Amino acid sequence: MASKAIKVIVYTWEGVDKKGAKTSGELSGHNLALVKAQLRKQGINPTKVRKKTVSIFGKGKKIKPLDIAFFARQMATMMKAGVPLLQSFDIIGEGAENPNMRALVSSLKQEVSAGNSFAMALRQKPEYFDDLFCNLVDAGEQAGALESLLDRVASYKEKTEKLKAKIKKAMTYPAAVLIVAVIVSGILLIKVVPQFQSVFAGFGAELPTFTLMVIGLSEVVQKWWLAIVGLFFASVFIFKRAYKRSQKFRDSLDRFLLKIPVIGPLIFKSSVARYARTLATTFAAGVPLVEALDSVAGATGNVVFRNAVNKVKQDVSTGMQLNFSMRSTGVFPSLAIQMTAIGEESGALDNMLDKVATYYEDEVDNMVDSLTSLMEPMIMAVLGVVVGGLVIAMYLPIFKLGDVV
Repeated sequence: MASKAIKVIVYTWEGVDKKGAKTSGELSGHNLALVKAQLRKQGINPTKVRKKTVSIFGKGKKIKPLDIAFFARQMATMMKAGVPLLQSFDIIGEGAENPNMRALVSSLKQEVSAGNSFAMALRQKPEYFDDLFCNLVDAGEQAGALESLLDRVASYKEKTEKLKAKIKKAMTYPAAVLIVAVIVSGILLIKVVPQFQSVFAGFGAELPTFTLMVIGLSEVVQKWWLAIVGLFFASVFIFKRAYKRSQKFRDSLDRFLLKIPVIGPLIFKSSVARYARTLATTFAAGVPLVEALDSVAGATGNVVFRNAVNKVKQDVSTGMQLNFSMRSTGVFPSLAIQMTAIGEESGALDNMLDKVATYYEDEVDNMVDSLTSLMEPMIMAVLGVVVGGLVIAMYLPIFKLGDVV
């Protein structure tokens, strides 16, 4: 069992090298004494070592999943070129622009230098390296094929992040339409409608019902706009807090999203693709099926699929075939089940799962492209209805007055 990770601190240092030349730099370590010892080991006599000052504007760029994928790709490239593991850490750490990434790589190097395996070092950083990443590296170390497994995990990470980006893009457009419509409507109701209202006051005639409704809405917005804005931000805060703290809330949201038209099928196909891609990657690396399913459960990104995978894992551990177990959950599509059955019968399960993943990834791509192309005219239509409706409401009394004259 891995021991609890110790916080790594970034230090800035100044010193003199073996040739007597002054030099300086940054080094990560658990404490000041270890950093000084590391510098002396490198042939540098430290004259000044202190914790790196953190900017008041933040602690540096966050390490993103794509950074981890790039790290895996770099490690694979280094090891294919015959660069030793520890030296690979040094080269990658020095080339990293993100100080947090440099600190992470330095921490991994220290763990491996202390005698831990690469996989064990990764397991001490679960916020960056999931079970799948650690399992593949562990399998690579045991099989003596670490570089190929790192290459495989890099490809997996890149594909899954690309898929996530597609989903986010598809879900951003409806939100953008709603936000633009609300902002434009708010400006019209607060700034434009009152000007028309003052003009209508001089008519002395009865206003159309639609116009009266818009004027009434305008008066409410003018009076309560601050409370409305406050309620909106409070709702966003409560939602984010509930999502972060309540597993039950997240699970309910996952189930709800699957039922939404357009968005639901998109998430469903994305989850199937991630399930197949993750299982294909781990199984092809030689990870036992039951152990591979452990990594798959958390990678699907949806509670419905997570529960289904956990059931599949229990069934498979008792001897049931994978395709039968998938069918019994009632979650997986028939195509994925049939391809899995063919893979089990032919002894090419990883290859068939890879084809399933590619098929559903292409389906997601096509859905997102179609949704994106539809969104542009949809945005125009929504804005046209909202803005046009408000404009018509304001001009109806003028048209009515013209008819009377």
